[in-house]
Amino acid sequence: MTKRMLIMLGCVLLLIIGLAFGKYLQIKQLIANAPKQGAQTVSTTKVTSVEWQPQLASVGTVAPFRGVDVTSEIAGLVREIKFKSGDTVKKNDVLFVLNADSDIAQLHALEAAAELAAVVLKRDEAQFAVEGVSQAQVDADKADLKSKRALAEQQAALVAKKTIRAPFSGRLGITAVNPGQYVNPGDKLVSLQTVDPIYVNFFVPQKQTAMLKVNQNLNISSDAFPGVKFIGKVNAINPVIDASSRNVQVQAKLSNEKQQLLPGMFANVSLDVGTKGNYITLPQAAITFNPYGSTVFVVKAGDKKDDKGNATLVVSQVFVETGATRGDQVAITKGLEVGQEVVTSGQLKLKNGTQIIVDNSVTPANDANPTPQEH
Repeated sequence: MTKRMLIMLGCVLLLIIGLAFGKYLQIKQLIANAPKQGAQTVSTTKVTSVEWQPQLASVGTVAPFRGVDVTSEIAGLVREIKFKSGDTVKKNDVLFVLNADSDIAQLHALEAAAELAAVVLKRDEAQFAVEGVSQAQVDADKADLKSKRALAEQQAALVAKKTIRAPFSGRLGITAVNPGQYVNPGDKLVSLQTVDPIYVNFFVPQKQTAMLKVNQNLNISSDAFPGVKFIGKVNAINPVIDASSRNVQVQAKLSNEKQQLLPGMFANVSLDVGTKGNYITLPQAAITFNPYGSTVFVVKAGDKKDDKGNATLVVSQVFVETGATRGDQVAITKGLEVGQEVVTSGQLKLKNGTQIIVDNSVTPANDANPTPQEH
């Protein structure tokens, strides 16, 4: 019984070994017959040096030179609106007139009381000259006159507030009220904006603040006016860095005689920084940005030959340092030399030593001044 059991176990063991060896031979054959990894198709460009004026680019928001929502200091009923929506007005032009009939009547009463107090004072001063009244009476008359005049002046100021004037010259918006409407203190009546000159507020990273100075020239553009450049100057630089973004706010001032730029518009800002010189440039698409640094793939001749006897092309990953950008281009400050060939598309399928085939029938954008294309 034991002998028969051992024979059976030996047979099973031989069967398992045979199956495993057969599977090994099958896998070995599959690996041997597997297709070799082919060369990867990429596009490339030659590293060149071009004359370039480094620029600092940012985006900003158009802001008025002066801007306010005109409000009323006191409550009242709107009697007249002295403008049309969108009008241009000058400082102290009348905008709204509130009903002031009762206030004017009260003013007349207070003025009459002040006039009477003046007459009483004059009469008592004459009586005092002949010792008809005491000095105390004259002093009381003077105090009464001052009090009544002060009340009249206070009422006159109240009446004046019923006429709402433009605090500065500018362009009016759309009125928010109508004649006959009751308004409360602080209610918005109309927007008033001075748009010539005008400001553009934008932010730049803290490391670039040293490149900025007041009165520095800059260019501003808006997609509302394609191809139009507005020339301005740096008006002010905020002395405080935003702790959350590490950016500093900069204010540009520019002429807006045609009133094309309006408050709230999006604007592109660019200004020349540094010195003009020759820089190595590449399409931004050629750069692979990583947490550990920026890299490019440089093309070089491989050790193998192709079917025609020519040396194959392989890539080598190289670290580079980038500088300013201009349109689709980026300046390379370290890591490359003029004349080297660099991969511009297809980097995701590459690693050191990967064999490549160059096909430049389609290449990424490489324009220093690209223009938006409408589709």
